[in-house]
Amino acid sequence: MDIRDDIREFLTTRRARLTPDQVGLPDFGGRRRVPGLRREEVALVAGMSVEYYVRLERGNATGVSAAVLEGIGRALKLDDVERAHLYDLVRTANQGAHPQRRRIRAQTLQVRPGVQQLIDAMENVPVFVQNGRLDIVAANRLGRAVFSEVYVQPQRPANFGRFVFLDPRARVYYRDWDDAAHQTVALMRTEAGRAPYDRALSDLVGELSTRSDVFRTLWASHDVHEHRTGTKSVHHPVVGDLDLSYEAMALTSEPGLLLLAYSAAPGSPSSDALRVLASWAATDQEAGTSESPAPTESNPRSTD
Repeated sequence: MDIRDDIREFLTTRRARLTPDQVGLPDFGGRRRVPGLRREEVALVAGMSVEYYVRLERGNATGVSAAVLEGIGRALKLDDVERAHLYDLVRTANQGAHPQRRRIRAQTLQVRPGVQQLIDAMENVPVFVQNGRLDIVAANRLGRAVFSEVYVQPQRPANFGRFVFLDPRARVYYRDWDDAAHQTVALMRTEAGRAPYDRALSDLVGELSTRSDVFRTLWASHDVHEHRTGTKSVHHPVVGDLDLSYEAMALTSEPGLLLLAYSAAPGSPSSDALRVLASWAATDQEAGTSESPAPTESNPRSTD
């Protein structure tokens, strides 16, 4: 991942989605060679010279100030996540040709015993902990049951990127697979801006780009996203459709890790299904198969 290319392509894709009218400029018509705003229009709205903006869009971020980035963020109508991503890219570019490689926090592949004890105590709530590469670092029993299809992957730790783009089960599991795919790539793109020297992340992006045309196309869009709160609609092989809300919380004691807790509306079919799934998971654990995937037609399990 070349940081100059990332800056250029991120800014180019952001201005391509805007029209002069959206930023308060007159549109005198005429054919535009590229979609969206022209560079000089971005520079005008951002309050800087065209030459300066062109230099930045070419990936030369040396000495760019916070005020300049704020102006560009305002001109391109960046949201909070996009602004943070731009700051991450510029910060990396200013580290020079031989940046000091900081410890990659997202490489964490385990949690402290106290964190595992906490999520295990949340028996009626599906919980898992993931790192920035979307590896499942830890989960409680109900979390493993809800996301049992992800654990079918032979690689450990199980990874949502590989599941979404390389496992055909994902297109059945996610009821809106297109949205899941878009969010997955946007989360990985955000992490690439935060941790540009994470070799494992680079390898994962390379693997998915080679093996999935959809991933490669979405990666080129440079969209970014962060888990905060939202909903997830899945089709579980044991209990059928689940509509779940989630809350994402950064673990301050475990930098780089995110805890996601899921719930269903009280009295809803999904709430009833979660209780059934919790019972199934408890029986499954007693049988000594706590991390095994749920039984499916392609992955039968003996009931003896």
